[in-house]
Amino acid sequence: MRGFLVILFCLSLATSALAGPWLREEGTTFTSTSFTLNYFYETGSNTYVEHGLRDDMTVGADIGIFRNSTIGPSGTATLFLRRPFGNREGKNLWAYDLGLGASWEGLLISPHVKTALTWGRGITLRGKGGWTTVDASIIWDFGYAAHLVKIDGTVGLNISDRFASMFQLYVSHSKGDTAAIVAPSLIYTPAKGKSKWQIGLENPIGDSRRTAIKFGLWREF
Repeated sequence: MRGFLVILFCLSLATSALAGPWLREEGTTFTSTSFTLNYFYETGSNTYVEHGLRDDMTVGADIGIFRNSTIGPSGTATLFLRRPFGNREGKNLWAYDLGLGASWEGLLISPHVKTALTWGRGITLRGKGGWTTVDASIIWDFGYAAHLVKIDGTVGLNISDRFASMFQLYVSHSKGDTAAIVAPSLIYTPAKGKSKWQIGLENPIGDSRRTAIKFGLWREF
């Protein structure tokens, strides 16, 4: 179960790194749905939702499901709230998350609490605007005491009005087991509508055979 938790949180909850410290405007909602597939037909799916309950509070849910031939369907789900932390007027922004959820493998269920601190700021590179974030979190697991430390880093750059590039690194550690994933991707914004399409790769460091292709859909409303 310990190794499963490390891999699962790295693969299935990668979408949480998208949020950063920027809270949703009151009454607005963001959703992200993604799907991954590798050479061994191992699949992962993630649904991420956040809603601006107030200008100073965002609530949401992060649900991931992972399937392979060895452990079968497994997953994790977390409900969370995000609040600002520190000065909201400077270049460097901070926010903290508090979450409650559970992970499961077959009929085994393990409840958990999530605490997280996120930093982010806008960047400019060769006249192009972008963003960078670092999200540090701890999953306090109460079923198996397999507490998990996770650090996610993201750098994004707006290439044009239609395209943006994004590079992400996910690192997780639990009881001596460490997993790291490098995830480059490209985001396309159609001329009409509020949707964005994402295509990219998730490459586990040290096990490139399990590199997965990723497809995602982002929406704002």
